[in-house]
Amino acid sequence: MRLKITLSLFMVGWLFSCKDKNTSTTETIIAPVEKWMLGFEKTDVNPIMTADSTYIFSDPITKKEVQWQKADVFNPGAIVRNDTVFLLFRAEDNPKAILGGRTSRIGLAYSTDGIHFTKNPEPVLYPDNDEFQQWDFPGGIEDPRIVETPHGEYIMVYTSWNKDVARLSSATSKDLKKWTKKGPVFQDAYDGKFLDIWSKSGSIVTELVDGRLIAKKIDGKYLMYWGELFVNLATSENGVDWQPTLDEKGELLHSFKPTLNEFDSHLTEVGPPALFTEHGILVLYNGKNLEGDGATDKVPENTYCGGQVLFDKDNPTKVLARLENPFICPSLPHEITGQYKGGTTFIQGLVYFKDKWFLYYGTADSMVGLAIKE
Repeated sequence: MRLKITLSLFMVGWLFSCKDKNTSTTETIIAPVEKWMLGFEKTDVNPIMTADSTYIFSDPITKKEVQWQKADVFNPGAIVRNDTVFLLFRAEDNPKAILGGRTSRIGLAYSTDGIHFTKNPEPVLYPDNDEFQQWDFPGGIEDPRIVETPHGEYIMVYTSWNKDVARLSSATSKDLKKWTKKGPVFQDAYDGKFLDIWSKSGSIVTELVDGRLIAKKIDGKYLMYWGELFVNLATSENGVDWQPTLDEKGELLHSFKPTLNEFDSHLTEVGPPALFTEHGILVLYNGKNLEGDGATDKVPENTYCGGQVLFDKDNPTKVLARLENPFICPSLPHEITGQYKGGTTFIQGLVYFKDKWFLYYGTADSMVGLAIKE
């Protein structure tokens, strides 16, 4: 029997408005919350993936053999290809290093049931002796999110971490195994104005087409919600080079921001690829609670929980509604112990598979968990 996530806490009204002290949006009447949101139940098999020190990789930069997933495996992107679920997961090598001090590489795993996965022996994307080393090393490549294009190719957005500035980067592939790095996604936007800002987590808008999530172009451009301390909208013609939206002062437009005294009081970091639906554009995101002033007592301080926010299809920078309470939070032992002991259900991978929604998430920056919507 699956562990049920309580939905009654936030099914308390027929609309939600994001008009509060932190956001400047107008109240909009929309469909009932139970019509536009997605509800999930954690599976009995949980976690579904753990670290394994037996996997060895010859690092091209250090020229040393490394146990590339000895410390942790977590925060996966997900995609369906040929009736198989593929996870692109983040793996860290050195369990003795402190949080943020390890090197991350991206591994590939596959499953025919969406639950039990077989890993490839070596990572498929990692810091290398290439032009991208200045951004990817020594921290590595983190938190992949993957979408399929209308032409059957794949785009990955991930965080390049050189232990100085985190930069949102992109790569492309035709088979999920061989990836071509494209570099920081904002490198060319506005003459490089935002190349050296802290940027993380990209959620490209997709649409369910014939049972597959496909990246959707609107008015000839892909859309991507991105950010950590706030959410910004960016647009792209090719899916790898992006232009963020700006406010009247020429600075990044904060389309969605943390809400004080709520579960997302510290940050709102986007989760898996967004969904274009009849009600609007649905973004599943990771909300972190503050510590001290401004935190809520509904969840423990510093805890990451999953939230959902709905944007206007006709004006994708406009928030229509936000769930007032999280739909998934740390509750299992491995979700509140591990590398990040504050507690984490970091949602990142979403697929539609066998007529169900599969949501993959990182647990305490250490393992991979799964929740399913029947």
